[in-house]
Amino acid sequence: MRKHPGVLIFVLALCLGWAGMALAQNEIQLSIPLPLTGQQAKFGEIEQKAYMIAVEEINAKGGIKKKKLVLNFEDSQGKPEIARSIAEKLIDVNKQPIVFGEYSSSCSKAVAAVAEERKIPYVVVTGAADDITQQKYKYVYRICPSNAYYAVGLMSFLNEVVKPKSVAILYESSDFGTSGADDMEKQAAKAGMKVLLKEKYEKGAVDFKPVLSQVKAANPDVIYMVSYVMDAALLMRQIKELRIDSKLFAGGAAGFDIPEFVGNAKEAAEYVVTATLWSPQVSYPGAKDFAEKYKAKHGSYPSYHGAEAYAMTYLLKDVLERSASMKPADINKALKATKLMTAFGPIQFQDKDGFQNQNFMETLVRQVIKGEHQTIWPKKIASAGYLYPIPRWRDRK
Repeated sequence: MRKHPGVLIFVLALCLGWAGMALAQNEIQLSIPLPLTGQQAKFGEIEQKAYMIAVEEINAKGGIKKKKLVLNFEDSQGKPEIARSIAEKLIDVNKQPIVFGEYSSSCSKAVAAVAEERKIPYVVVTGAADDITQQKYKYVYRICPSNAYYAVGLMSFLNEVVKPKSVAILYESSDFGTSGADDMEKQAAKAGMKVLLKEKYEKGAVDFKPVLSQVKAANPDVIYMVSYVMDAALLMRQIKELRIDSKLFAGGAAGFDIPEFVGNAKEAAEYVVTATLWSPQVSYPGAKDFAEKYKAKHGSYPSYHGAEAYAMTYLLKDVLERSASMKPADINKALKATKLMTAFGPIQFQDKDGFQNQNFMETLVRQVIKGEHQTIWPKKIASAGYLYPIPRWRDRK
């Protein structure tokens, strides 16, 4: 060896290489695209925290097939073109056999197109625009209900409790906002509610008063809004400033359903109801433990976005343990056969009502009561009684 130092170096390199391979063989490393900076970063942070709680739990119990699960995060900034680039890198360079994640519908669409083209299974975790799972894709799956089903629980509450005759719809001009507004328009027509106004706005708007003045003049029974967090809070603050007294203020989940909404809107958030997909009060196995663990670590309860990410990690474990191999085709086959109960609720991918590989589940309603979100509908799982009629602004303390 002294006469041939090159041989020694070669042998050491070979050994190190084998050691690295052995280490890799004891791990399952996957990367997730998420918005960690930009306007949607708050949602990405919620999901990232939830993923990591699930990873800790899974690894503490032996990992996946006795391998440690390692999740890495790629910042898409909430931009579809960056999300697409990340997906291409994960599939083409990293050779990742399954992709999941992203937050917004537009970014989820971008990733879905790449995955389907390359025949790599992709699980949409939170993107809700209807058409994501209406493309006849064979490799794209979705955990969360589509926008068409977000307001099912809310419509039940409106029909049975509020019984409105008219509605005004305000929405962000994103895929999520547009599809949410369109679906509410259809639901309202079925329920006999007249849509007096349907107006979109650009995200990040700072002055809603011109459109809100139109809403005030129309005087609808219900104002329904599909917005992200900063817009949701600003809308309610300006509704309060203009003293618009509708029978009910309702949100289409998203920005209305996270703790920051209450913190940003303050008193204007009180009595606002929102459609939601999950609540810390639901009775699904593991839901309460997850919610309490998240709160202990991060100071507040998670929104449904966190529950979806948490459930996604356990879905990953279930699918990889059932899959015949780590090949995309086998993983895809295992995904299609999924029938799993999670802390987020039941997950089973079905083809029906024009959707493919879509998970269908019951949706809920929450209301801000004394500064906290409470589950109010359906009654069977309510954590508090709903407050209705709501007081006029001048009568509030």
